[in-house]
Amino acid sequence: MTGSPGVLAWRSIPDRLDRHFIQAAVLPTLLVMVCVFGLPLAFSFYLSFTGWGLDQPLFTGRFVGLANYEDLLSDPAFTGALGKTFGYTAATVAAQMLLGLGIALLLNVDLPGMRVFRTALIVPMMVTPIVGALCWKLLLDPSHVVLNQWIGQQIVWLGRTDTALGAIWVVGVWQNTTYVTLILLAGLRSLPSDPLEAALIDGASRRQALWHVTLPLLRPYLLVALLLRTIFEFRAFDNIYAMTGGGPANATMVLSMYTYLMSFVQFDFSLGAAAAWLMLLMSMAMCLFFIAAIRRPQAL
Repeated sequence: MTGSPGVLAWRSIPDRLDRHFIQAAVLPTLLVMVCVFGLPLAFSFYLSFTGWGLDQPLFTGRFVGLANYEDLLSDPAFTGALGKTFGYTAATVAAQMLLGLGIALLLNVDLPGMRVFRTALIVPMMVTPIVGALCWKLLLDPSHVVLNQWIGQQIVWLGRTDTALGAIWVVGVWQNTTYVTLILLAGLRSLPSDPLEAALIDGASRRQALWHVTLPLLRPYLLVALLLRTIFEFRAFDNIYAMTGGGPANATMVLSMYTYLMSFVQFDFSLGAAAAWLMLLMSMAMCLFFIAAIRRPQAL
């Protein structure tokens, strides 16, 4: 038996109060987010279509349409940075995924003292990126001769165009492989044991069970780790800024470094904003691709 309209209206008052309270509680956070992120983002979008300089008042830049984007795409430095960014991202993420998966499989056993190794695994990840980059810079500095003594050769690792980006790649792999390992290790520890045991009982080898049972079950974790590391490496900045600053001869000039130099060294904020928005659009495209792959169970 339903109640009278007055009783129903009285009972709905707490629900309405709850909804209004939630909205009121979220509103301050929303306003802060809009002020901290939304307004600068909107202003940078405006700058990317204008020719604005530091000597001009705000919002007085001349509207130039897509000229900034056309200048970027015709700039050899930008196109070179774009190619280096994709190459560096692909190589770094591939190494991190392969090493992270291998280390996670090794640590996914219950042996005495294994917790110590799992705990020690996070040390590189906990080091501040700038601190880690500076430590590696000292190791690679020929004046300190640390790494060169180990290999018995005198190589200026960060001063040669053929070794600088590779040295930064090593630092990126060393520092962030543990991030992938932790995600995949968590996934391995949460997988059901029944499918693997059934495959082994049916006569499958360890390699076959890994390839046909473990990896398909681990697929969501692999895609999440791949998404996160791709986005982070695509906008890599700390290591490059601390170790080479984009040199030598633009050998390590990736998109993030190009955007920084254009905006805060050459003070061409309009061109820097256009470069930043191109980076954002490419990052969003990659995010959408990976999210679609995660949502489709049969996608590769």
